[in-house]
Amino acid sequence: MAQQMGDGHRRFLQTMMANGVVDEQGARSLHQHCCETHNTQYARDKLDDFIAAINSKLQPMFMQIRKGMSEDNGQQYYALDVIGLCDNELELFRKTMDLIVGSESGKASSTDILNSADTLTTKKLKKSETEHLLNRLVHGQWLSEKRGEYTLSTRCIIEMEPYIRTMYQDQVKVCQICHNIAFQCQICENPVCGIKIHNPCVARYFKGRSEPRCPACDDFWPHEIPEIRRPKSQSRK
Repeated sequence: MAQQMGDGHRRFLQTMMANGVVDEQGARSLHQHCCETHNTQYARDKLDDFIAAINSKLQPMFMQIRKGMSEDNGQQYYALDVIGLCDNELELFRKTMDLIVGSESGKASSTDILNSADTLTTKKLKKSETEHLLNRLVHGQWLSEKRGEYTLSTRCIIEMEPYIRTMYQDQVKVCQICHNIAFQCQICENPVCGIKIHNPCVARYFKGRSEPRCPACDDFWPHEIPEIRRPKSQSRK
């Protein structure tokens, strides 16, 4: 039987609306805080049930708190599925996604994005407006930016996964290990294979193997094997 929506749930939702995305540890801490603050029964293993009660109320508004994995560190995150953009901003965001998904590296340069702003079918955006929008999308954790290159953020991939799988079904590949969408990843160099594996999944899969080989074609895996990244709470122990 689903939980009833109470003040603890509302506080949790308000925090998610303010933050957009939180890691699993943060969500568990927030769950405990909300329950204790509002004298609600707390059970550590009932976070997903707690969120399901919130989602049951969000569904009529086409909103949802979703769970997914970060390509960056392999950890689980919770994200609130809501994006507020006007028509031309939304069109530019979609064009940015087109550039990112269609690239081999899973990245799009600021120059390419600025150029795509000139091709909008809705109201054109000035360069300054496009730059401001990109800053908003980074601040809202929809995009990530590093040295002038943009990638889809953890929040974006979690919340927009159904859209991405539907709209880019011929372009998107999934990680061979975890089967989630893969953009930031390593790729098998065998031209008849070409599987993708997230960096965190690479670290876990090849840990302790003296001669790493592709899990699909058994060719030698030539890429550098990254170290497993621990959550901060574990690394301090």
